[in-house]
Amino acid sequence: MKSNQERIEKHIKALSQYTATPNEGTTRLTYSEEDLQARDYIKSQMKAYGLKVREDGLGNIFGKLEGEKKGAPSVIVGSHFDSVPHGGDYDGPAGVIAGIEIAALFQENQIKPAYPLEIIAIIEEEGSRFGGGLMGSRGIAGYLQKEDLEQLKDKDGISVPEAMKQIGLDPSLEVKRDPETIKAFLEMHIEQGPILEEEQISVGVVESIVGLTQLEVTISGKAGHAGTTPMDRRSDALVAAANIIGKLPQIAIEEGEGTVTTVGRHQVFPNGANVIPDKVVFSVDIRSSKETHIKNVVQKVKDVIRTYESEGIQATVEQSLYMQPKELNQDIRSQLKTSAEQLGISYTNMHSGAGHDAMVLSDITDVGLIFVPSKDGLSHCPEEWTAIHELAAGIDVLYETALKLTRKS
Repeated sequence: MKSNQERIEKHIKALSQYTATPNEGTTRLTYSEEDLQARDYIKSQMKAYGLKVREDGLGNIFGKLEGEKKGAPSVIVGSHFDSVPHGGDYDGPAGVIAGIEIAALFQENQIKPAYPLEIIAIIEEEGSRFGGGLMGSRGIAGYLQKEDLEQLKDKDGISVPEAMKQIGLDPSLEVKRDPETIKAFLEMHIEQGPILEEEQISVGVVESIVGLTQLEVTISGKAGHAGTTPMDRRSDALVAAANIIGKLPQIAIEEGEGTVTTVGRHQVFPNGANVIPDKVVFSVDIRSSKETHIKNVVQKVKDVIRTYESEGIQATVEQSLYMQPKELNQDIRSQLKTSAEQLGISYTNMHSGAGHDAMVLSDITDVGLIFVPSKDGLSHCPEEWTAIHELAAGIDVLYETALKLTRKS
């Protein structure tokens, strides 16, 4: 049975309402009021399709359909539901909706799986509130301890446990998932690039995911009056930061083989028009398909920063995230391709230049990731869009694969 396009569109429209920036894209930060609204909707739909719902100690949402085999590991399907500021309606939610639709199809077809089916909605993949990214999946994999989360704070100094309590979540619950309880994880995501649309292919079966790291750089100088401090006596943190940032693209170019660097976030203190900045904090995102390139660039970035340190300028560099390049499970990839072939849906092999929760969870279970086309390759912007029939095609492939994985073996 094919997925219900009308139902998929209803879910997309419903989740798109929960944004802090109406008519200016989706802004749904983790543990915000919009998070709570989306969370309530997701849980209500999971329950409507017969799933038993729970939240863990980070607020990741699980909806479970028990299997005939008692104590058997689950096949988990889903993605994240947070967003970047002024992002789109599809990056993340499309994969959550895929899981919800698969649960609906299991219910409509009265399928009693041998292995449990779980649908998951993951928090803070983007890292827009607490930095680093992939926080929900890293917690599930056991890479974040409770003490780490107590120290992790947003730009307003609010810690993860404090933010959770503000929307009624319980940070004392267990987060780390025993790998023995997971048989496989399946994720669908919009491509966020132009290849599938340009080649008129419905599904990309992801073979590997780029490695990435994120640095947080703090440049400290000395504040002063903009009019009375001579230029040769200034310790301007922003000028030093700007000089450093200007050199980063060339580092990536020289490293080659698709290596990229991005400075996507910065804060200036005290941020007054007539005050010399005494502190600048900025992020550096580094990605490559080869771990060697990532390590090389990290060192080169640190070397550049050191050249700008002086008596008046000091710098610190913290690594908030590090993920190795990942190759995804070959057997799951084969099953995804077989499902596409059986359904008559076109597919191609792909590499992901973006990080996904799938890359984290691949450390603890077998993982499959597919892409569906993005209009004009756009993402992380209000114009982000994928046709409903393209979402449905991807969901059909995941559904057929989930059917196989939840059967007795």
